[in-house]
Amino acid sequence: MPLCHTTQRRNFLKTGAAAIASLNAFPYAAYAGTKKSATDRVTLGPRKIELSRMAMGSGTNGVGGSSNQTRKLGLKGTAELFRAGFDQGVTFFDSADQYGTHPHVKEALKGLPREKVTLLTKTHASTEKEMRADLDRFRKELGTDYLDILLLHCMLDKDWPERKKGAMAVISEAREKGIVRTHGTSCHTLDALKTAAATDWVEVDLVRFNPVGTAMDADPQTVLGVMKQMKAKGKGLIGMKVLGAGKLRNKADEALQFHLAHNEIDCFTIGAENRAELEDLIQKIPAASVRG
Repeated sequence: MPLCHTTQRRNFLKTGAAAIASLNAFPYAAYAGTKKSATDRVTLGPRKIELSRMAMGSGTNGVGGSSNQTRKLGLKGTAELFRAGFDQGVTFFDSADQYGTHPHVKEALKGLPREKVTLLTKTHASTEKEMRADLDRFRKELGTDYLDILLLHCMLDKDWPERKKGAMAVISEAREKGIVRTHGTSCHTLDALKTAAATDWVEVDLVRFNPVGTAMDADPQTVLGVMKQMKAKGKGLIGMKVLGAGKLRNKADEALQFHLAHNEIDCFTIGAENRAELEDLIQKIPAASVRG
């Protein structure tokens, strides 16, 4: 089991009882803002990557080369779910090597205009050799010449730039060649998140953020403070764990309301597991964004 998944489970077990209790008391709050939709066209980070506000997530319980999406739906079913999202204007596809979803995205892309899809994937590579191999393999697995967003997956250590400097150098070179359009991190500890905020190489960060702190790096206000630092430096922010790794499924309206009210978040990823869930999310988002 990858360290990232193990750490998430350990952190959840420590805080799970308190988080679950807070779900029962979580009220509608006065977070009304500008009306937003899943299909809004937004730009991300200093490279101004255009994408839909919501991404099609593919890594619910993603570990060991599979996820809920791939286990439940298989290759064709997952691809059909992605295409259903695209047909409704959700053109941002979120994948990762850890989830084993590259072939599923490749299947989804068949018949779709590549330039209209924004692809995000994630790597565990640390050295130059590992990263060069991942770049070649990822593009073959995804059936594309370039990656729109490439993230270092699951940063845990405060000194991750030292540990990942070889991979970072290769990714920077790939960006200069047009193989990668923008790059950054996904963080899974507060120390790693703070380092990402202070590191110029990070153009985009995938940040865990929800109203009750479930599967997050710290409490929401602490994480928000780091997010504000990132935005002040022009970084792009993609929200994840919007529904608290599934623990907020029965509070989706409130969780979406909270997330959408924070303009520090440019866009977000949610892993719907079937078409009904996808369509329900798309319908809920506009109302949640203006509920007071």
